[in-house]
Amino acid sequence: MTWLFLPILIVIVVAAYLAARRLARMRGEGQNPHSRPGQHGAYALIWTAVPALVVLLGVAVFSAPMERSLTLAGAPEAVQQLEPLRREAFFADARNVGAGQPTAQIWPAPYAELLPVEGQRAKRIGQTIGLGGGVGALLAAMLGGLFVFTQIRPAMRARNRVEGWIIGALFVCSAVAVLTTIGIIGSLLYDSVRFFSEIPIANFLFGTQWSPQTAIRADQVGSTGAFGALPLFAGTFLIMLIAMAVAAPVGLFSAIYLSEYAGPRFRAMIKPVLEILAGVPTVVYGFFAALTVGPAFRAFFNDLGAMLVGGPLDGLGQYLMLVQNQMALVAGMVMGIMLIPFVSSLSDDIINAVPQSLRDGSYAMGATKSETVKRVLLPAALPGVAGAMLLAMSRAIGETMIVTMAAGLAANLTLNPLDTVTTVTVQIVTLLTGDQEFNSAKTLSAFGLGLTLFLVTLMLNIVAQRIVQKYRQQYD
Repeated sequence: MTWLFLPILIVIVVAAYLAARRLARMRGEGQNPHSRPGQHGAYALIWTAVPALVVLLGVAVFSAPMERSLTLAGAPEAVQQLEPLRREAFFADARNVGAGQPTAQIWPAPYAELLPVEGQRAKRIGQTIGLGGGVGALLAAMLGGLFVFTQIRPAMRARNRVEGWIIGALFVCSAVAVLTTIGIIGSLLYDSVRFFSEIPIANFLFGTQWSPQTAIRADQVGSTGAFGALPLFAGTFLIMLIAMAVAAPVGLFSAIYLSEYAGPRFRAMIKPVLEILAGVPTVVYGFFAALTVGPAFRAFFNDLGAMLVGGPLDGLGQYLMLVQNQMALVAGMVMGIMLIPFVSSLSDDIINAVPQSLRDGSYAMGATKSETVKRVLLPAALPGVAGAMLLAMSRAIGETMIVTMAAGLAANLTLNPLDTVTTVTVQIVTLLTGDQEFNSAKTLSAFGLGLTLFLVTLMLNIVAQRIVQKYRQQYD
C-alpha cells in the first residue's frame, strides 16, 4: 500500500522542481546569482525526493518484522503457545485467508476458527503500516521542500550543493561495490578456514578421490580421503583447454577477417550476427549440447568403433562403442562456441586500435595485406589479444550450466576428452543445492572450492593485466 503514494510523490517532486526554478528566477532578477534557476530546481528535487525515498525504503525493509511482531503480540493464547515454526505457518495461512487465498494446510479446531479473524487483523495491521509509511514519505517530501524554499536566494551556491550530492551518490555506489567484494572475500575466507580446519589443505589440493560426504561409521570412507579435489581441477582444466582450442582460433581469425578483409556492408551485417551468440543464455547452450551435439558425437564414435572392431585396433573400437552422450569433448566444444563472440569482439577492438599509420607504412614498403597482418598488426596487438584469451579462460573456468548438462557429474581423474568429468563450479552448485547445514565438511567444502576458484581466476586476471601493461606499445 505504501507504493500507492508514489504517483503523489512524483507530483510533489516535479512541483518542487518547477517552483524552485521560478522562485530562484524571481529572487534573482536584477542581481548576479551564483547558480542558474535549474540548479536551484535540482537542489529542491533532491531535498524532496531523497527523504521520501529513505522513508519508503525503511518501510519496505522493516514493515514485515513490524507486522509480524504486532500480529504476534495481539494473537490469542492458543496461537502463542504453538511452536515457533508451527506459529509462523499459522500466521502465513492467516494472511492467505485474509487475502482470499486457500491455506497451505488443514488446521484443527480451534485454529481453523481463528484463521479468518487473525487474517483480517493481520491485513489491517499491514494496511496501517503501509498507510503510515506513505503519509510519512509525503511529510518528509514536504518538509524537505519547505527547507529548500527557505534557502533559495541569489547568493546560495546551489550548483556546488547539487554537485556535492552527486559526488556523495557516486561515492556510495563505489563503496557498495568495494564492500560487496570485501564481503564476498570475507565470507569465503571464514568458511574456508572452517573447512580446512577439518580437512588438511594438502589432502584437498592433491587428493585423487572426491566423494563429499562425512563418515557416519568407522568402516565408511572417512571425510579426509573423500575430499580430494584433484579430479575437479583436472576436469575444469580439460574442458577449459578444449573450449579455448575452439574459441581462440575461430574468434581470432574472425576478428582479423572482420577488421582487415571484410567490406563495410559485410562487416555491418556479420558482426551483429556474431555477437548475438553472446546474448544467448548458457542453459540454451546446455540444451544444444545435451540434445544435439552429444548424440551426434556418440553416433560418430560408435560408428567409428564398429568399423575398428575385429581389426588391429579392436580394443580402441570396443572402447569407442561404449562412448555416451555426456563427455568432456561435448562440453568443451559447445563452451568454445559460446566464447567465440567474446574472443572475437575483444580481438576486433584491439586490432582496430592499432594506428592506421602502421598499416600504411607496411603497404608503402611493398608488403601484402596478409604480410601486414602477420608481421605488423598481430605483433602490435599481441598484448591485448593475450589478455583477451586469458579473460576468456576465466569465463570458461567459471561456466556451470553447460558442464552440468553435457559433461556429467562424475569426478573422474582423467584427461581423456571422451570420458565424463565434472568441474569445480558444478560441484559447488551440487553441494549447495537443497537444505544444507553449514556445520559439516560436506557443505563447507563448497567454500574451499570457491576460494580456490576465486584465487585461480584472480591470478589469470592479474597475469592478463601484467601482459597488457608490460608489452603494450605506445603510438603517437
